[in-house]
Amino acid sequence: QVQLVESGGGLVQAGGSLRLSCAASGRTFSLNAMGWFRQAPGREREFVATIGWSGGSTTYADPVKGRFTISRDNALNTVYLQMNSLKPEDTAVYYCAASALTGSYYYTPHAAKDYAHWGQGTQVTVSS
Repeated sequence: QVQLVESGGGLVQAGGSLRLSCAASGRTFSLNAMGWFRQAPGREREFVATIGWSGGSTTYADPVKGRFTISRDNALNTVYLQMNSLKPEDTAVYYCAASALTGSYYYTPHAAKDYAHWGQGTQVTVSS
């Protein structure tokens, strides 16, 4: 059974940092792009960051550029999201996902529809 399990969420003050992890089990995702999305109450799920299969290609949503860093360790089948300088507007449930397709070095999809496997999410709350 394929599983993606997020961890590392919690409550932090504005300006603080958190590191999210997403551990995959059941199969390897070393050839899949991996992404992080988030969903705040009353809002649609939105793209946060994505990383190509090799780790050499990354893209970020504009609101998190310069503050968040996505990385992966294929040996551990784990993807990370380092979040610095957190703001109250970063409060949301954060989900990791694995792409439906394996692609080229530059394959880093932004749309949720391009991801086939999803975790259950981890809550991040940033207080002002």
